[in-house]
Amino acid sequence: MRKKGIIVLNFGSQYVQLIARRVRELGVFSEIVPYYITPDEIRKKEPVGIIFSGGPASVYEEDAPKPDPLIYELGIPVLGICYGLQVMTFQLGGRVERSKTQEYGRAKLKIVKECELFEGLPESFDVWMSHADKVIDVPERFETFAVSENSPHAVIGNKNKKLYGIQFHPEVTHTQYGKEILANFIFKICKGQKNWEMGNFIEEKVKEIREKVKDKKVISAVSGGVDSTVASVLVHKAVGDNLRCIFVDNGLLRKNERESIEKLLKSMGLPLKVVYASKIFLERLKGVEDPEEKRKIIGNTFIEVFEKEAEKIENAEFLLQGTLYPDVIESAHVEGASKIKTHHNVGGLPEKMNLKLIEPFRELFKDEVREIGKLLNIPDEILYRHPFPGPGLAIRIIGEVREEDLKILREADYIFTEELKKKGLYRNIWQAFAVLLPVKSVGVMGDVRTYERVIALRAVESVDGMTADWYRLPYNFLDRVMRRIINEVEGVNRVVYDISSKPPSTIEWE
Repeated sequence: MRKKGIIVLNFGSQYVQLIARRVRELGVFSEIVPYYITPDEIRKKEPVGIIFSGGPASVYEEDAPKPDPLIYELGIPVLGICYGLQVMTFQLGGRVERSKTQEYGRAKLKIVKECELFEGLPESFDVWMSHADKVIDVPERFETFAVSENSPHAVIGNKNKKLYGIQFHPEVTHTQYGKEILANFIFKICKGQKNWEMGNFIEEKVKEIREKVKDKKVISAVSGGVDSTVASVLVHKAVGDNLRCIFVDNGLLRKNERESIEKLLKSMGLPLKVVYASKIFLERLKGVEDPEEKRKIIGNTFIEVFEKEAEKIENAEFLLQGTLYPDVIESAHVEGASKIKTHHNVGGLPEKMNLKLIEPFRELFKDEVREIGKLLNIPDEILYRHPFPGPGLAIRIIGEVREEDLKILREADYIFTEELKKKGLYRNIWQAFAVLLPVKSVGVMGDVRTYERVIALRAVESVDGMTADWYRLPYNFLDRVMRRIINEVEGVNRVVYDISSKPPSTIEWE
C-alpha cells in the first residue's frame, strides 16, 4: 500500500473495483481491503481517507458485515457508500429501516445544506441508487446535507469528525458529478495529494525489482499479450541481461500465434526462447471437461515446464508474471470478493514452487498497464492486442479439448479477427473471440442434411475488464463473418452471437 492513499473496505459490493478505479483516475492510489481490517492494520497503511463500499446485506441481519467501530476514532475521514452509509449510521447510534418504497436506478438528489462534498456542484442532479434499506434517524452530531424522493437522509455527515455517508453510488457513470464528489472527499476533506502517476510507478518498480533480483536471473513467462510483454520490457529495463524470456507453445494457441509473437518480441530486443510443449498439455487435458480443472491442469503444467527451463539457466531464481488486479479480485485473492473463476496467473499454482514470483502489475488495471506500455515505447500492435487467457483456446472449447476441435476453433477465430481488422473495428473492441460449443445442430448444405458444430462469437466493450457490454456489430458484418465461417471451416453449420453483458455473465465462457 502506498502511504497517503485511500483504502476501500469491501462489504461485497459489485462496484467495489469501480471505487478503486475512480480514485486512481484522480491520481491517488487506492487499495481494496476486507471490511474486518483492524484499526492497527489501517494505521500501518497510513491512508489519508477510508471509503466503505456498498454491499448486499442489511445491517440488521445476524451475520451482516460490520467494521471495527474503533475505525471512527482514528481521526481519518470516512466516506460510506450505500451499505457503507447504513452500517456507519447503525454503529454510531442512528436508525436504519427497510424502506416501503425501494430505490433502484436513477433518482434526483437535492442538496439541502452546504457541504464540502458538493463544493462547486449544482443544487440538484441525477444519482444512481440501489438499496432497499434507508436511514430514518441520523446519529448524534450528524447533519443531513441532501435528500431524494425516497431517502430523507441521502447524504449525512459529521463535519468535525469528517465522517460522511451517501446513499447513492458516485463510482458509477450513471451518477452525475460522481467523480467530482469523490475528488471533493479526497482533496478537500481528506487533504489528499496526487501520488499515483505511471511515470513514477515505472521508476519505483525498476528500483524495487533491481533490489530484489540483484545478480540473480529472472525468467519471463511471455505470451505476446499486453500484460506479459509490458512486464518483460519493464523488468528488462531493471535487470538487463539477467532477464530470460520464455514462450511456451502449449498447443492451445490461435492460428499463427507462435510465429507472429516470436517475430514481434525479437524485434523489440527481448531475449526469447520458444519451448514446444503442446504434447504434454494436450495429453493431460484428455477427458477433462470441468473448466476449473482445465485451468488448474494448465496452470500446474505451465509452471512445471518453466521450472524445467529454469534448471537449465544458471542462477535463475525468479518467475515473472503479468498478473493484474482484476485477476486477483476475480480469483478471490482479495478477501471480501466472491470467487468468479481461477485465473491462470493467480490460480492452479503448485504449493511448492522452486521459482519466486515477481508480479509488478498485481495492483494495476489493464488500461494502466497500457499506459505504462506507451511510456516504455511498446508498439500499438502489442498494446492494443485483445486479451487472450493463459489457458488459451482450452477455455473457449466448452468441454473436453480435442485436436480436431482446436483446428475448428482456430480457423473460425482467425476469420472473425481478420474481418474485424479489415473493417477497422478491432481497436474499438476490448475483446473479441470465437467459442466452440459442445452441441451439434441440424443444417442443410448443398441439399444435404448436416449435423455439425456451433460457433458462438463474442465481442465486448470495456475499460478495465471488470464490467463489459456486448459490442453492437453491424448486421451486414455479422452476416459476412457467418458466411465465411460456415463456408470455410469444415464441421460448422451454425454461428450465433453472444449479447450478454458482464455482469451477470463473464467475458469468457469458462
